[in-house]
Amino acid sequence: MKKAVVKLEVYDDRDKQKAMKKVSSLLGIHSISMDMKDKKLTVTGEIDPVIIVGKLRKICPTELLSVGPAKEEKKDESKKVEPKKPDDVWKPYHYHYYPPIMPEHYFVRSVEEDPNWFGYLLNR
Repeated sequence: MKKAVVKLEVYDDRDKQKAMKKVSSLLGIHSISMDMKDKKLTVTGEIDPVIIVGKLRKICPTELLSVGPAKEEKKDESKKVEPKKPDDVWKPYHYHYYPPIMPEHYFVRSVEEDPNWFGYLLNR
């Protein structure tokens, strides 16, 4: 996980909401926090800082201050628990083609049965 700190030139809550909405629409975001006093936006997650800055520059002037690893919480080593492996592994869905159902009976007219059937085409 990465932690990116971005300085924004926002002056009111409306601009703050726009920035938060833009960043929250990205995939891989774990947490977002905004410090209005220092005008800094902190984003944590599996992110690309270039994409974040690109999205925010459409709203207001943006400057990337720092990018680094997020601080991981220290876990007690005495309580090691192995993660459970899922029983069913995700498998891609294979699309099966089903041909369209065709009608069983067709109505066909022949010129021999009805000689005037093509008559409307010939009179044009």
